[in-house]
Amino acid sequence: MSDGTIGVVGAGIVGLATGREIALRPPGTRVVVFEKERRVAFHQTGHNSGVVHAGIYYTPGSLKADLTVRGVSLLREYCQEHRLPYQETGKLVMAVREDELGRMEGLYDRARNNHVPDLRKVSKDEIKEIEPHAGGIAALHSPRTAITDYPAIARRFAQDIEAAGGEVRLGFAVDGLTRVPGGIEVASGQDRVRVDRLVLCPGLHADTVAKLARDGAAPRIVPFRGEYMLLKPERAGLVRGLIYPVPDPRYPFLGVHFTPRVDGSVEVGPNAVLATAREGYKLSQVSVKDLARLAAYPGAWRMAAQHWRTGVKEYRGSLSRAAFMKEAGAYVPGVGVADVVRGGAGVRAQALDPDGTLVDDFRIHQVGRVTAVRNAPSPAATACMAIAEHITEAVFSPV
Repeated sequence: MSDGTIGVVGAGIVGLATGREIALRPPGTRVVVFEKERRVAFHQTGHNSGVVHAGIYYTPGSLKADLTVRGVSLLREYCQEHRLPYQETGKLVMAVREDELGRMEGLYDRARNNHVPDLRKVSKDEIKEIEPHAGGIAALHSPRTAITDYPAIARRFAQDIEAAGGEVRLGFAVDGLTRVPGGIEVASGQDRVRVDRLVLCPGLHADTVAKLARDGAAPRIVPFRGEYMLLKPERAGLVRGLIYPVPDPRYPFLGVHFTPRVDGSVEVGPNAVLATAREGYKLSQVSVKDLARLAAYPGAWRMAAQHWRTGVKEYRGSLSRAAFMKEAGAYVPGVGVADVVRGGAGVRAQALDPDGTLVDDFRIHQVGRVTAVRNAPSPAATACMAIAEHITEAVFSPV
């Protein structure tokens, strides 16, 4: 391969957006994306709920806030250009109890600082005008929040890379990284590929692949499974747009909510339970190796000590459909167990610091010729094109 080859590990939406952005930069730069699965968008991207977040929740000035706000406009333009689904369904972030009003007010101030377009406060009566079947005593309404099809976007990014002369190499599980003069050798079994620089976007395996590049051990990835119910088709009309709770500021998760999909279905969820494998989409999927790694990490025990009560509550919802729907029913009263069937599940790659803190912001490390994405949870799909710009600037900066 030429001296202008940039490698990207991971063909999720962040890796593919990054590969595409790099391919559009200096003439002669060639991109190779390495993916262990046999298709792109197999894991987090392929299990994404499809929401395009407007930037309501994120700390002003954080990388997450800045890249999400820019990422929305880039993604919207890209979808329009390539005729990909993009529907501005709008979102209600709804308070159902008096003690949530203060948090909702703080969220409003944060969203204004992030320049979320057209956001407004709405009363109980106005909620009914937007969502006739919703409960709630007050809400924030974000009419520009949208839904899309992230796997379709990822596939289009892959096409763009190949059209620019790059390659998406599937079935290439990276198990070795070796520094060589002027570059890095990427290995998968006996296969070896030399690249000049390398970007790591392996999602659920961000920490283990970063270790191959001699990056620090922290943060570690803790997999959280998010499980969904689906409204039965005859009940899907109860929800027009996105309905979210006021989030608990202690957690980077947004709580159980109602999400229309571009195919017309409506998801309810997700919860957030500790997965028993990095790719543990079902309760029955258990990896002794993954659990042993987690048990050996002090941060995991510190997290458990701080949040075990919440963990028990989430598992209760995982095991009991009635418990799951009781929480959801506060936002759309009257919707219960009889109105849903079990849907799919996704696994979130959540970074955890040694002190037990769940990392909230995007975290990107530079290790010589390697750029490692160590934490890119939601809204990374929304922000993917802006994250790609940010990473590309790092890739082309002097070593």
